[in-house]
Amino acid sequence: MLVVHVYVHVKPEFVEAFRQATVENARHSVQEPGIARFDVIQQMDDPTRFVLVEVYRTPEDPARHKETAHYQKWRDAVEKMMAEPRTSVKYTNVFPDDKGWG
Repeated sequence: MLVVHVYVHVKPEFVEAFRQATVENARHSVQEPGIARFDVIQQMDDPTRFVLVEVYRTPEDPARHKETAHYQKWRDAVEKMMAEPRTSVKYTNVFPDDKGWG
């Protein structure tokens, strides 16, 4: 599994619009066969900061996700809402794993 945390800082006036667009994208994303999980979380002490926690089944699945119409619609819609460019960090899961060790 490949786990990607996408960090997003949104302009204050776009927080609600960003939430709506991102939840809509997440609803479609979890229907993709290559996505095991797609969480949208919002920072409690700074509601302009979000993390998208994307869990992919294979290393190729993020590229497939970016080819979908719902991702492209989200990307284009939220671009102007961001206070700064989004960043991401990739992880591999340790527990539970896909080898039956946990």
